[in-house]
Amino acid sequence: MSDRYIFSSESVTEGHPDKVCDTISDYVVDACFEQDPGSRVACETMVKDNAVILGGEVTTAADFDYEKLAKQALIDINYDSDYAKGTDYSYTCKFDAQNFFFMNLLGQQSPDIAQGVDAAAADDKETAEQGAGDQGIMFGYACNETPELMPVPILYSHKLGQAITKLRKDRTHTWLRPDSKTQVSVEYVDGKPNRITAVVVSTMHAAEISTAELREVLKKDLIEATLPGDLLTEDTKYHINPTGLFVIGGPEGDCGLTGRKIIVDTYGGMGRHGGGAFSGKDPSKVDRSAAYMCRWVAKNVVAAGLAEKCELQLAYAIGYPDPVSVRVDTFGTAQVDEAKIVAAVNDVFSFKPADIVSQLNLLRPIYRKSTNYGHFGREEDTDSLTWEKTDKVDDLKSACG
Repeated sequence: MSDRYIFSSESVTEGHPDKVCDTISDYVVDACFEQDPGSRVACETMVKDNAVILGGEVTTAADFDYEKLAKQALIDINYDSDYAKGTDYSYTCKFDAQNFFFMNLLGQQSPDIAQGVDAAAADDKETAEQGAGDQGIMFGYACNETPELMPVPILYSHKLGQAITKLRKDRTHTWLRPDSKTQVSVEYVDGKPNRITAVVVSTMHAAEISTAELREVLKKDLIEATLPGDLLTEDTKYHINPTGLFVIGGPEGDCGLTGRKIIVDTYGGMGRHGGGAFSGKDPSKVDRSAAYMCRWVAKNVVAAGLAEKCELQLAYAIGYPDPVSVRVDTFGTAQVDEAKIVAAVNDVFSFKPADIVSQLNLLRPIYRKSTNYGHFGREEDTDSLTWEKTDKVDDLKSACG
């Protein structure tokens, strides 16, 4: 008897309130790294109605206007009344790049944390090497379900989000607004994706379009144009703006905070998550850099054909360079002895925080490219998103004999 189950994953667009916050926070990280590669950044953002509030800790030699940077992020997302001028794009949202309240509560990193991270000796510090910026656990995952080595549900949820944003920014449909959510449910048979059982799309829109017309257009121009025809069937259920009207959205409709979309950012729930968010953090924070490292390792293991699925877990103690644990799980899909894979991973890769930064070339202004539509499975710019490279395949195969 075959094993059947349905797995669902969601994505959100850059105009979702939480993603607005992630975007602003990563704009701050990049602005710091553009001038000072030694920057330490932990930037949190909150948005509500017409307010943008920054908080956290930043230690940097970079000098820039934080309010101007936040404004540019809102313009790029299209929360901008100026964008509508001279077009048929009506703008009624209270959240507006041209008129918002701004508060900057950023301070400096605690010296107690800094001494643990710095590559220097300090009183009672166990080592003079650069240590992890915090204790914690991080995961990375890859599987052979798609060419991107990502699970089908989250990959296609992201593709729907990217596609609806393109329809909006290309002005194909000028009634679309920045705040949207997508969700894809996939039936698996014996562990393999078989068909899409349900698709959910909820998008903010202008008041001028009827719900009936919106549903018809998005089914044709978004869902059927984006998702593989062989996975859609006559039984696939479509839920497009199921509540009806969605005119009030974005930060006017809901408060947003940095770091609340961690499952959207990773594997849609298919792989485990350590709990730490990514956006707004420089790579001395292993929540971000070690999670990227775990993805790089897992992806190379699967790309090398050593397993059909791979999950890597790292764990760190604050201020200490070596991970306290490294675990590989192939979920019974290993094509060679799993002990050989573990040995190969430890032979080919170094998991010290300083080495992670070096191996992935992370001291660069690359982070705003990762913020939206998933930090993983993005192969359009592997020069920036280096953790998506499969450049250690041969080394892993050789190490496995």
